Amino acid sequence: MALHLTWMLAFGLLGNLISCLVCLAPLPTFYQIYKKKTSEGFQSIPYVIALFSAMLWLFYAIFSEDAILLITINTFAFFMEFGYITVYLLYATKKDKILTFKLLLLFNSFGFGLICVLTLFLTQGQKRVQVLGWICMIFSLCVFVAPLFIVREVIKTKSVEFMPFSLSFFLTLSAVMWFFYGYLKKDQFVAVPNILGFLFGIIQMVLYVIYRNPMKILVVEPKLQELSHEHIVDIRKLGTAICSEINIVIPQLNDSGKVVFEDQIAKELTKQTQEITNATNKI
Repeated sequence: MALHLTWMLAFGLLGNLISCLVCLAPLPTFYQIYKKKTSEGFQSIPYVIALFSAMLWLFYAIFSEDAILLITINTFAFFMEFGYITVYLLYATKKDKILTFKLLLLFNSFGFGLICVLTLFLTQGQKRVQVLGWICMIFSLCVFVAPLFIVREVIKTKSVEFMPFSLSFFLTLSAVMWFFYGYLKKDQFVAVPNILGFLFGIIQMVLYVIYRNPMKILVVEPKLQELSHEHIVDIRKLGTAICSEINIVIPQLNDSGKVVFEDQIAKELTKQTQEITNATNKI
């Protein structure tokens, strides 16, 4: 029994540590947002969802037995996500701010408030824990399904640009720790979602190994010797042809003293035509 509790405590502490590292992963991104004073097109949806998840698990842990490790990690996650969203709202565009406020009202105010009211007034004791556990588990499963969109994008583009290996690795490791913690604690609501999290983490890491080296397109430049004579331009002929097409217009003064631009080629053609006409009339 003592060994069982020791292992459960060990996995719980490791789960806390690794989950803290995952929570700290966006810090460089938000430092850049603060430094550049712009959200740079980043979306707030993942952080709003993460905040909502932390609130749900905190509410569940309060009524669950011996869930101090769930309380510690989700309290840390709550304050980190709240901080990220605050920084985001300071430097986001007006459109992004409105969208973020709508999401916060939908999930963190209306959604969480409705869950609190229904569970507090309609359930009690162990029944309340069961209802909250099912809600947390279903929501966690939905969150773990979200990486499927990233997996689809990686397969489509054959690029892992938006799927860093380190994040996939730590999420997978975190899922392993929380699965064993939930299994040893006999808490199915903690253990079951992390099975799916582990599987998706493995898929992401396998895809990273497959597509980590982008395909290189070999561009072959033609050699000078391979150019045929048909592609060689005679500069002298080209110059003659161009010069023959140049029409020189010389400005002259008419009887009234105004400048008139006279077309020399047109004048020559008119003169030749006049001479031919005169010769014909004589005949």
